[in-house]
Amino acid sequence: MTVTRPQPTQRRRAALAVAGTLLMTCASAWAQPAPYPAKPIRLVVPFTPGGSTDILARAIGQELTKAWGQSVVVENVPGAGGAIGADKVAKAPADGYTLLMGHIGTLAVNPSLYPKLPYNPVRDFTPVAWVARVPNVLVVHPSVTARTLKEFVAYARANPGRLNYGSGGNGSAANLATEYLKLQTSSALVHIPYRGTAPAVTDLVGGQIQLMFTGVPAVLSQIKSGQLRALAVSSPQRVDALPDLPTVSEALGMKDFEADQWYGVVAPAGTPREIVARLNGQINQSLNAPELKTRLAAEGAVATPNPPEVFGKLIDSEIVRWRPVITSGRVKAD
Repeated sequence: MTVTRPQPTQRRRAALAVAGTLLMTCASAWAQPAPYPAKPIRLVVPFTPGGSTDILARAIGQELTKAWGQSVVVENVPGAGGAIGADKVAKAPADGYTLLMGHIGTLAVNPSLYPKLPYNPVRDFTPVAWVARVPNVLVVHPSVTARTLKEFVAYARANPGRLNYGSGGNGSAANLATEYLKLQTSSALVHIPYRGTAPAVTDLVGGQIQLMFTGVPAVLSQIKSGQLRALAVSSPQRVDALPDLPTVSEALGMKDFEADQWYGVVAPAGTPREIVARLNGQINQSLNAPELKTRLAAEGAVATPNPPEVFGKLIDSEIVRWRPVITSGRVKAD
């Protein structure tokens, strides 16, 4: 039997074909992106360390690190009411490796507070996860005779300009919550801005100012000791730390009053949907874990796991809601 051997040219062609197939296979494998996350994630906090935004960011970062085995590095970039850090994230690559721990101020208040804000919270960010809300509580010095919020509002209306309220500064959550109460009740209160919540609370306990709307943890010990009297909480529901205290809506028979602080993660606009979904799913899973719920409760925070779309609607509605409060109260940034 005669065996026909392949000619050199045929062998060369066959070898080239095999090599080409291997190269195409390798190129296809190389073209596939590595599973997310394939490297450390940077979570920017647009405020100084130690505040609620920073504490929540570090709690979420630890949970993501445990779940994925990739470090989540919290980076504090303070300044201009959070605008500097937020702008830095807005201009970062939309690859899921640079995120922002946003806050009611950064994402909803700043557009009305800063005429030349360098970022747009709706256009420049993709909502990822609504992390938590922190109810505010209205507290007064014991020298204020009002025992209920209704009595307090009646007194404030009858004595315009005689009651001073403190806050952590112009444009702070405490400032806006009180201005919102003023707007809704037609009350006249005088704002005394401080450089931070702590000195404002100190002066409130000392009687230099008469009232303050602030996060529950900041004044819980003073309420329990009788140094301050709590009148109502700003949230839609009562809070576990003060179960007998009514909400503003309950106390005044008012519909839908809410002036909580809230926090959530956003990414640069254009971040792939599959990365957003992965982040949202893992953050929500962490927020539902008893250990993290307990940790948030210690900070006076309530976990709020939701789809990204719900967080996006919150941001949209809060921008609209706080604009007239800032305008009517003539709130200016420090």
